Amino acid sequence: MIRFIAFTFLLLLIAAPFVLAGILHLAMAEQPTVNRAAEFTPVHIERAKHIIKTNDPRTMKPGVLRTFTLSQEEVDLTINYLASHYARGSSRIMLQPGKVEFYASFELPPNPFGRFLNISAVLHETDGLPVFDQLQIGQLSVPGWLADTLLEYALKLLSVREEYQIVSDTIKKISVADGRFTVTYDWQADLPDRIRSILLPHEEQARLKAYQERLAENVRSGSSGTAEMTLADVMAPLFRFAAERSANGDAVAENRAAIVVLAFFVNGKGLRVIVPAARDWPQPQSRRVLLDGREDFSQHFTISAAIAANAAAPLSDAIGLYKEIDDSRSGSGFSFNDVAADRAGTRFGELAVSNKESALKLQRQVDAGIRDSDILPRVADLPEFMPETEFKKRFGGIDSPAYKHMMDDIERRIAALPLYF
Repeated sequence: MIRFIAFTFLLLLIAAPFVLAGILHLAMAEQPTVNRAAEFTPVHIERAKHIIKTNDPRTMKPGVLRTFTLSQEEVDLTINYLASHYARGSSRIMLQPGKVEFYASFELPPNPFGRFLNISAVLHETDGLPVFDQLQIGQLSVPGWLADTLLEYALKLLSVREEYQIVSDTIKKISVADGRFTVTYDWQADLPDRIRSILLPHEEQARLKAYQERLAENVRSGSSGTAEMTLADVMAPLFRFAAERSANGDAVAENRAAIVVLAFFVNGKGLRVIVPAARDWPQPQSRRVLLDGREDFSQHFTISAAIAANAAAPLSDAIGLYKEIDDSRSGSGFSFNDVAADRAGTRFGELAVSNKESALKLQRQVDAGIRDSDILPRVADLPEFMPETEFKKRFGGIDSPAYKHMMDDIERRIAALPLYF
């Protein structure tokens, strides 16, 4: 009997690696089942703006339940963006009455079993946690009871994290009906500070403080009492400082912090809106920062750079385009040169954080000396200040050949600048 038990144990020990390899082979694949870009349009940005406006925390009383509703398209877009940005993946969500269908593909590090992990799942809502009707990982079908147990265990592990506690304390109910996703939440007075505390860890706050202090010093010593500075003059010392700190640090993180501080300064905002402690940091003296002689260009450029450095280019592009369409309706009008400033800023932000080599190269280029013409190409000849009727008459819309021709021209001008090679 002892011999039989020993033999069985040895056999299982030998077989375990092969069983595991077989499971991994079935779970992984060479091709993704979902492969789509994370795309944003001005319509999505306008909808997000409306949701934020109708759920403005300044109008909310603590303890009062509120609701907001997202369409299937909005939920699908958001989840796909998160999968793309944070997990090198693509996803698709379909909302059914009381059910959610979820499909996703995630790119894996190099391995002998497959390049992608494909997942499909169907869950239905209950009074408690959602329950799996189906969970498929590659070619493996996971039993419902096991899928539910894994979900419960995962949530238990997450329960110690502040992010989970915020969601648990705030969201009271989620329901799915008629292709819409409805969230009922309880707004708490301390929620903004709790969210800011997890969005910016102490290490990142310390990094931002260092750049804020350096910016305040640079503005005080370098502006000679003038009310205006060029974007190049403000940017160069910050990226020189980033290069110094990158010698023993993370060049991507340093560039990201420099861009955030730059964007808030150029746009006349204090960092305290994202870091409450910043109200006690040294404050740079207010200055009008110009790019190619215009303040709006520097604002467009730095906002887009900050979004691209902290989120992703599609979001930055959509926000910039939304701003121009909104201006064409009720503001200064649609301006292709503003779009050029947006696109140049996006490209700058991408290069600043795409990888270590790109981050260090950009630091060296800026530190070597730059002018406004190195940051933004010639744009004075581009159409601007067009009301919506004129824009539609001349270009038809953002899907027309005429509009795409203008955008291609802008991209060529930006790509010709050595800074963006």
